Amino acid sequence: MFNKNDELQVTITDQGTSGEGIGKVDGYTLFVKDAVIGDECLVKIMKAKKNYGFARLMEVIKPSDSRVEPRCKVARSCGGCQLQTMSYEKQLEFKNNKVLNNLKRIGGIDLSKVEVEPIIGMDVPFCYRNKAQFPVGRNKDGEICYGFYAGRTHSIIENDGCDLSLQVEGQNVCKDIMDIIVGFMNDYDIDPYDEAARQGLVRHVLIRIGHKTNQVMVCIVINGNELPHSEILIERLSVIRFVSTVAININKEAGNVIMGLNTKTLSGLGYIEDYIGNVKFRISPLSFFQVNPVQTEKLYAKALEYAALTGKETVWDMYCGIGTISLFLAQSAGKVMGVEIVDAAIKDAKLNANINNITNADFLCGAAEKVVPEFFEQNKDELSKVDTSEGSRRSGAEVNCGAGRSGAEVNHGSELCKPDVVVVDPPRKGCDTKLLETITLMNPQRLVYVSCDSATLARDVAWLEAHGFKLEKVTCCDMFSQTIHVETVALLSKIA
Repeated sequence: MFNKNDELQVTITDQGTSGEGIGKVDGYTLFVKDAVIGDECLVKIMKAKKNYGFARLMEVIKPSDSRVEPRCKVARSCGGCQLQTMSYEKQLEFKNNKVLNNLKRIGGIDLSKVEVEPIIGMDVPFCYRNKAQFPVGRNKDGEICYGFYAGRTHSIIENDGCDLSLQVEGQNVCKDIMDIIVGFMNDYDIDPYDEAARQGLVRHVLIRIGHKTNQVMVCIVINGNELPHSEILIERLSVIRFVSTVAININKEAGNVIMGLNTKTLSGLGYIEDYIGNVKFRISPLSFFQVNPVQTEKLYAKALEYAALTGKETVWDMYCGIGTISLFLAQSAGKVMGVEIVDAAIKDAKLNANINNITNADFLCGAAEKVVPEFFEQNKDELSKVDTSEGSRRSGAEVNCGAGRSGAEVNHGSELCKPDVVVVDPPRKGCDTKLLETITLMNPQRLVYVSCDSATLARDVAWLEAHGFKLEKVTCCDMFSQTIHVETVALLSKIA
């Protein structure tokens, strides 16, 4: 039995799902943050359990062949990147194995019967994030600072130039913007928010960047209703020619939710625009938009490939957000129905459809696990009569399909809405069982599952395989290089 503060030498032989190295000493398992498979390390036990412990990396005695020098000077202390000490080739291997192991262990999937395609890696695994959220506070010297939270804390690790942030024409606009905001706060005695005391004004700064448009949005999250001397800040930010919108977001609530519900535009139009493929999207401060624009196109292209659309199919897109996947697929589908719980996102989705002159996409507002079962229940008789053969695709029964209400009851009655393909892109918690049950009743021929959490993907795939579907193909896509996160696209087909 080992104890807290014991120092040991250990060889790392495995990697945990959170990126930590795993090694054993006399049968005792140690989890070591920042260690890489193959490292021979000196570690210090920080928490000791009966059969395992958590240890701090003190020294790398002999580095692994997969160990690299981190590009960021605060990579170990910052909570943003967990894998910067691992070569990019090894990162891709780690992520692919993580997904496949979850499918096997959690889902019980026999992968010998599944086509597992190579992971889609990045050409340049840095400078990809089109969104940054910087907490603002004071450092130990009482100076205003910004950066990122250390892992599992709200302690700010100062970072004036994150290597993951998207640059604009070679300019680190995030650093330039934050330096202007900190200078402005100092000049006008504007305090950062103190979470413990619940005092101070400026909590976070959100910066969004259009990858293809170079448009930049700055949104200051405040613990109040107004930002004093905001006209001065707008003037100072105008020296960065890419800044097209400045806004404030009001968040006076306690807790760790970054954004409040109300946003005020101070200058510009209140949004920026960007593209996924040929589809233009309007992005407001509260919009969900994938943070890696280059990989998003690759991810959606794989989803489109799996959907196997010919231009005649009806597609349902669950958890559609501002319509990113819906409108991407609508270019190749007969009809797309998107479902999303956030009312503002549905409004953005409709607006984005209009901007792109896409007329074959409609949207329902509400929780997918609620409105889709309601929709199916209301229309099950009509849907059950629909002949889905190719010859009758456009002459099937009339159903209440459309958009524009905050529930399942909608009234564009002329479109055929029985799905040939269902696409789901749920949050980390995965799909609600009620939604999965309804999908099986809707009886699509193909189900494309886009997942940001392979553990819940594996759980849901196991459920679907037990209810008439078969996992056919899987592809991982590295959307978040240097971190433990990975996206997955899975194709399930209806068993005849």
